[in-house]
Amino acid sequence: MSKPPRVVVDTNVLIAAAIKPTGICRELLDTAVELQWQPVLSPQLLSELETVMRRAKFRSKLSEEAIQDFIAGLVGISEVVADPPSTATHTLDPDDDYLVALALAARVDVLVSGDRHLTDLAGAGVLVQTPRDFLARVSEA
Repeated sequence: MSKPPRVVVDTNVLIAAAIKPTGICRELLDTAVELQWQPVLSPQLLSELETVMRRAKFRSKLSEEAIQDFIAGLVGISEVVADPPSTATHTLDPDDDYLVALALAARVDVLVSGDRHLTDLAGAGVLVQTPRDFLARVSEA
């Protein structure tokens, strides 16, 4: 049996999984729980996730307890690695550069994102797939 793919998941995908229990992003995260792929996180990604989840626009959808439970559950199924030493410019959005740097430093198989700055990325040395495309990939395996 081959090892499951190691994957960096963009914060926007994780937020969607947290707030929409019947959506494609939640379905994708459920496949990680089933050990079909291995999430790879870093302190910076976890910090961004927690910060975004606590924004006012998510307060009606995510209680403090739900945020803590989601993050604890995610960490429990993930490999947590050190933040990459540098974030060279890889994308048109500098806020996304650390995801590419993390994916490269951790030598993951895929970076999953719905962000066009990442999905349209070419030549950065990392495969970027949308949640739907990656879900199709792991569902076929």
